[in-house]
Amino acid sequence: MNQIQPLRHWAIGVALCLTFTHGPLGISNVYADSLPLQQALGQQLNVTEAHRLPIDEFYQLRDGQPAWQAVVAVESLVEALNSLENDGLVPEDYHADTLLEEFQRSQANDDLAKATFDIKATRSLLLALDHLQRGKVNPRDVEPQWDAPRTETSYSMLRVVHAIEDREIDNAIALARPSSAEYQQLREALKQHYQLATLGSAPYLAARDESLRPGDEADDVVVLRQRLALWGEADLMMADSSAYPLIGVQTGSNRRAFDVSLEAAVKRFQRRHLLQEDGVVGEQTRQALNTTVASRIDQLRVNLERARWIRPMQAAEPRVWVDIAGYRMHYIRPNGQHWDARVVVGSPRRETPIIHSTISHLTINPSWTIPPTIMREDVLPRVRADIDYLARQNIQVISSSGEPLVAEEIDWQRPGSVMLRQVAGAGNPLGRVVVRFPNDDMIYLHDTPARGLFQRDQRALSSGCIRVEGVAELAQMLLQDTGSRYQMSTLLSGGSDRNISLTQRIPVALHYLTAWPNELGEVEFRPDIYRRDATLLAALQRPV
Repeated sequence: MNQIQPLRHWAIGVALCLTFTHGPLGISNVYADSLPLQQALGQQLNVTEAHRLPIDEFYQLRDGQPAWQAVVAVESLVEALNSLENDGLVPEDYHADTLLEEFQRSQANDDLAKATFDIKATRSLLLALDHLQRGKVNPRDVEPQWDAPRTETSYSMLRVVHAIEDREIDNAIALARPSSAEYQQLREALKQHYQLATLGSAPYLAARDESLRPGDEADDVVVLRQRLALWGEADLMMADSSAYPLIGVQTGSNRRAFDVSLEAAVKRFQRRHLLQEDGVVGEQTRQALNTTVASRIDQLRVNLERARWIRPMQAAEPRVWVDIAGYRMHYIRPNGQHWDARVVVGSPRRETPIIHSTISHLTINPSWTIPPTIMREDVLPRVRADIDYLARQNIQVISSSGEPLVAEEIDWQRPGSVMLRQVAGAGNPLGRVVVRFPNDDMIYLHDTPARGLFQRDQRALSSGCIRVEGVAELAQMLLQDTGSRYQMSTLLSGGSDRNISLTQRIPVALHYLTAWPNELGEVEFRPDIYRRDATLLAALQRPV
């Protein structure tokens, strides 16, 4: 810490003491009765430890007056801090569990104790606002590849002060809380899951040799209804008599029957968990149904934190962003139109990294220089087994300076610095279009000849780059939206490796979110394909 900060505190303390003695701006002091407390507050600000929170600014805007010397004010603060549980934060981090008791003790003590408490209460509020706006965890601490600067606080301190004066501390909290629809939907989902946790549990669906299917009648169907009811399908505890007319006559209701309403509920559940929407309860669907409410609460807390991290990026327009765990790409165009596409992302062995960059140019009919990892792990074993593999795949061998080499003259056990380049064509894994943006990981958006992969529900299958369904349409929109004169139909009929620069760069972000609202406003729970949630959850649970 440099030497300026302590001097700054000393100057503020002197100024506050002068204000307390002579009144602000020379006006007669209307706070004479509490003068000793204000002086004690000024002295405590003078000696308080250096902190990045804007505590000094808070008291300057209050003309040096204490804020938390009435029980109703402290109660309002505690209530507001407790509400942060629905944001996935821990109220105890901000002393919500002890502030009232500490207030009572300070009131029975001297002015120094009262001033010390006042500053502590203010710090609790400002720390909560900071965490709510920027995130409690620094993303670099849990995402080593995070490449964006941490968000700066941007709420109005003056409005915070006014909210406190009006005893409307919830309004102060709202100033820092992200206002996006997605954040609000995640927050509401967390609130609902906390309520679910108070209702008790339901029996778990046992493993079966065969999947549970529509038309089946079994005791497991009763458990299936109970599990789905736990997750919000409360009307499933009665069978659909319209599907089985005689059941209603003979037994009143048959909860053991896998009827059409139950099938529809299973499909809704599958859609919200990125599972195949076939209405059949196989092993993946069974495991998702058996997930505990506590686990879903943790998942929501983790992704509310991520939502706080990405708030500034989500506000940018136009922008392209890839929802890695959701297997979707979104383009918000300058006119506000949304364009979405399915994507294939990196496998758990070769994860797609989190990236924040800007789209700079397109490559049309690209050749593909095989990255070192893929060359080492995938291609070289095949070449060593069969040298003709290179010719069949239209792969050229070149030197590090770009000179062509003869494949048969290379010692493929120790190939040295040679590079492999696959020429443009129908079999090229990049397809016909690449959308490029600067990053340290050689990641880009691109076409693919393997279009059948987009039909899969789980699409973590690539070597790190993002394959985009309909990427040529995306490329045409990028050209149009940046004022380019080029047309993709003309470009695609031309030669290979043609780079087309955009006249204006478009922000692009690759985000990892394991719970996020879909286009219907339903919060989807996605598999944690890269196993990142546990690390972030542990960081969230550490005391501040």
